[in-house]
Amino acid sequence: MQDGLAELSFEELVRQVRACQICADVLPMGPRPVIQLSECSKILVVGQAPGRRVHETGLPFNDPSGDRLRDWMGITRDTFYNEQKLAILPMGFCYPGTGKSGDLPPRPECAPAWREALLARLKEIELTLVIGQHAHAWHLPDAGRKLTDNVRQWRQYWPTLVPMPHPSPRNNLWLRRNPWFEQELVPALRERVAEVLG
Repeated sequence: MQDGLAELSFEELVRQVRACQICADVLPMGPRPVIQLSECSKILVVGQAPGRRVHETGLPFNDPSGDRLRDWMGITRDTFYNEQKLAILPMGFCYPGTGKSGDLPPRPECAPAWREALLARLKEIELTLVIGQHAHAWHLPDAGRKLTDNVRQWRQYWPTLVPMPHPSPRNNLWLRRNPWFEQELVPALRERVAEVLG
């Protein structure tokens, strides 16, 4: 799918992404790519894939995970949903369905089809938040560590990239076991977000 995408205008590329049907036959609720971006976005948020509520509303992180993420970043909903400030490109753009222990992983077809072409257009990004194991695997390919180890090593990627756990309520146990995350990383993240958005 990447062939020829570089020649498209930004608007046409985004239009094609939003009309994507690559996984139509395997998505339980059909395709509805949920992304947010502008060529002047300053912060990139890389999540996993939309959940059911996000699929229904078409608004990324419009759920308890989003509330926690905005708190970690120290920003309001208005700021979060301002595409001039924040781009949101999950690893899979459509809701993949639910498995035994929560939502299924992002569809594997999505990132190879669109990711490089979209990232190449985001030339103003100063800070990338890499959230969850699937995002880590793509954006930190040389890390080769478990998610907790990647997050614990956040200073080695600072100040342009921050590996993070998923803000889902399902990760409450992880947060209790790793209090350093909210004690050390979150205050630094809030400061960096404020600096980038200036």
